[in-house]
Amino acid sequence: MFDRGTSKAGWREGSGLSRFAEEPTAGKVRRGSWVVALAAVLGLFVAPAFAQEHHQHGAAAQPAQAEATVAQADNATAETPADKEAAKAAPSTSYHTPTTFTLRTGIAGGRMVYIGVGGDIDGKVNPTLMVHEGELVQVNLINGEGAEHDVVIDQYAARSSIVVGKNASSTFSFTASKVGEFAYFCSIAGHRQAGMEGLIQVMAGPRETMSSEGADIVRDPADLPGPIGQRMPQVVRVDLETVELVGKLDDGSTYTYWTFNSKVPGPLVRVRVGDTVEVHLKNASDSVMAHSVDFHAATGPGGGAHATQTDPGNATVVTFKALKPGIYVYHCATPSVAHHITSGMYGLILVEPEGGLPQVDREFYVMQGELYTVEPFGSQGEMEMDYDKLISERPEYFVFNGAVGSLTKSHPLYANAGETVRIFFGVGGPNFTSSVHVIGEIFDSVYSMGSVISPPVNGVQTVTVPPGGATIVDFKVDRGGSYVLVDHALSRAERGLAGYLVVDGPENDNVMHSGPASEMPE
Repeated sequence: MFDRGTSKAGWREGSGLSRFAEEPTAGKVRRGSWVVALAAVLGLFVAPAFAQEHHQHGAAAQPAQAEATVAQADNATAETPADKEAAKAAPSTSYHTPTTFTLRTGIAGGRMVYIGVGGDIDGKVNPTLMVHEGELVQVNLINGEGAEHDVVIDQYAARSSIVVGKNASSTFSFTASKVGEFAYFCSIAGHRQAGMEGLIQVMAGPRETMSSEGADIVRDPADLPGPIGQRMPQVVRVDLETVELVGKLDDGSTYTYWTFNSKVPGPLVRVRVGDTVEVHLKNASDSVMAHSVDFHAATGPGGGAHATQTDPGNATVVTFKALKPGIYVYHCATPSVAHHITSGMYGLILVEPEGGLPQVDREFYVMQGELYTVEPFGSQGEMEMDYDKLISERPEYFVFNGAVGSLTKSHPLYANAGETVRIFFGVGGPNFTSSVHVIGEIFDSVYSMGSVISPPVNGVQTVTVPPGGATIVDFKVDRGGSYVLVDHALSRAERGLAGYLVVDGPENDNVMHSGPASEMPE
C-alpha cells in the first residue's frame, strides 16, 4: 500500500503486515493500533451487532428557505444526543480500538525470547500482555534473528503463522473472552523450554476509555443545509471564521487544528448556479497564523485566495459568481498550503443546477484527510505536526471529518431501511487519493468527478476521488444493519479511516439473510 519511512526499531503497532517504524518518541505512550489485520477487519465488516433502536439522527433532506444558509459550528465540548445514541448503537466488537501488541523474537541472557516493541512493553523480555475481558486483541510477530518461530496463545484457538527468515512477520487476532492468566509461547520443538514463553493477563470488566481534553472538532455528517429548491439567482452571504484550537484527535490524544468555523471539515456551502457568492472571512484574534480561502467553484485568480489573505484579528471579503454547477472543494491557500490543509482547513461548496438535484430522503457530508504527526499513530498526549513527513507524504493518520472514530464512535450516519441516501464526499488531502466504498452497498448513482451536468453513472461499487476533488453518491438502503464507509485502500483503516452507516429496520429478508436459500423469509 503506502511506504512510510525509514525502518529503525521494528513493527509499528497496528501498521499492517509490512509496516516498520521509528523508535517511540520520548515522553509519549504508544497505544494499540486502530484495527486488526485485513482478515479480521473483514470479519468485523460482515457482522457487527448493532442495537436496533429507532434513530432520528440527521434530519431527512428538506427544501430550504429561499436564501441559502451555511451551517454554523456547534458547541465544541457539549455532549449531544447523537453522541449518546451512538454509544448505544456501537457494535459489540469495536472496529475502532483493538488492543495490539508487537513481539520481536531475539536472544537475551543466552536464551531465546520474545522482546516487546512499542508502548508499555517496549524492550521488555517476554512481557506480560494485559488486556480486558471482551477486548479484541491483535498480536504482531516479527522474526528478529532468522530462526523459525511462531506464537500460540494457551486456552485460545489463536496462533500466528510460522515465520522463517529475519524480518518475516505474521499477525493474528482473537477476542479475550476468558478471564485469567494464559501462557503465550513458541510451539517449535524446544523453543518454549529455551525461554520463549510469557503471560497474557485478561482482566474482568471493560477498560476505561481514556479521555482527552480537546474540543470536538468533528463536523457531524448530517450538519449541512437542505436543498435550495426552485428560486431565482441571488446574492448569498457566506461567513467563515478561521479558528485555531486544540481538538480531540483520538482517545487520549489531541492535535492543534486550523479550521473553518471550529469544525473539520468547514461548513458545506450550498448555492445555485447563477448566484453571487459574497464570502466574509474573519481570522480569530487569537490565531497565530494568517489564513485565506480558495474556492474551486470560483473563476478568478487563486479562487479568491488573493483577496482573502487575512492576518489574525482582521477580516476580508471576496465575491464571485457561481458559474458552473457541481460539487467543489474549498481550502486555505496560505503558504505552506499543504500545512494549512492537513491541519483541517478544507470544505465543500455545492453549486446546484437550476431546479436542484433529484430528491433523496437523507443527505450526509463527509471529507477525508491526512495528519502528519511527529508522534507515531496511537500515541497519547498532544500531537505535533511533522513538516518533513508532510512534504515527503508519510502520514500517521487518515481520517474522516478530522478525527479517529469520528464517524464510528461519536458521529455515525443514521438512516432507515427503504430510504434513499446521498453522500457529498470530498478529499481535503492534501496528498492521497481516496477509493470511497460503502461495504454492503452499491451506489445507484455517482456524479463522476463532482459533475452534476453530465448524467450520473449507475451501479458503481467504488469511486476514486483525488485530493482537491469531490463526488456525490446516491443509493437506497434496502435493509437494516450496519454498513461501513471506507477508503478501499484498506491499510488506511488501520490508521483511523472508517465510518458507520447505521440503518434501522429488518435485517433478515429476501435481499440477504443468515442461512441457506431454503430458509429465505417469505
